[in-house]
Amino acid sequence: MPVYQLIPEIPLFPSTDEAEDDGLLAIGGDLKRERLLEAYRNGIFPWYEVGQPILWWSPDPRLILSPNELKISRSLRKVLKRNHFEIRFDSAFEQVIENCAEVRIEQGEGTWIIPEMQEAYIELHKEGFAHSIESWLEGELAGGLYGISLGQCFFGESMFSKTSDSSKVALVALVEFSKKFDIKMIDCQMSTTHLLSLGAREIKREIFIEDLKKLIKKPTLLGNWNRDFLSIKSNLFKN
Repeated sequence: MPVYQLIPEIPLFPSTDEAEDDGLLAIGGDLKRERLLEAYRNGIFPWYEVGQPILWWSPDPRLILSPNELKISRSLRKVLKRNHFEIRFDSAFEQVIENCAEVRIEQGEGTWIIPEMQEAYIELHKEGFAHSIESWLEGELAGGLYGISLGQCFFGESMFSKTSDSSKVALVALVEFSKKFDIKMIDCQMSTTHLLSLGAREIKREIFIEDLKKLIKKPTLLGNWNRDFLSIKSNLFKN
């Protein structure tokens, strides 16, 4: 199948059925708000590195996590009960996205979270679409994750951990928040052993797109999530 060249200033995408076997769908375009949100609404996300043009992907199968399917190990449950970490929402979005990039580089891995990507998602955060869930330890950011919220979906972008279990605790917090505020699906994009062990599962892209079309029509919880989080904080890990 051909890889589509996107037309500047027109934030439209080809059908995800047109993607290559590896999920690559289109090339070019920009990272403006309209195009990014249109991409997520259609099950597409950008993923590329320095020196490459913008690449747009829609892999098949797709990895998703349903909030009611999260698997919490015995050891992680003990960590949660100790209340070792302080959880915050949307208090340090820029720090989270920077750390997600830096940790990968420190581990000798490449990263798609290049400066222009960071700038684009920081703008989405300011507009209330992008959110961070953070684990703090003794006043320092220890781990966390960030992603995009649209309708009843949360599109996870990346996570990092400087302290053992810190990103897992942040994920559990996101799941509990999702249950309380009717987020039905967390998109994890592509499979990793780590996420599979936590209850994420692969589904066919066509099923993912069908579910997405329904969930995306629901109202989006816009704005800074801190106030909403504080309203449930005392009962966050009680279930």
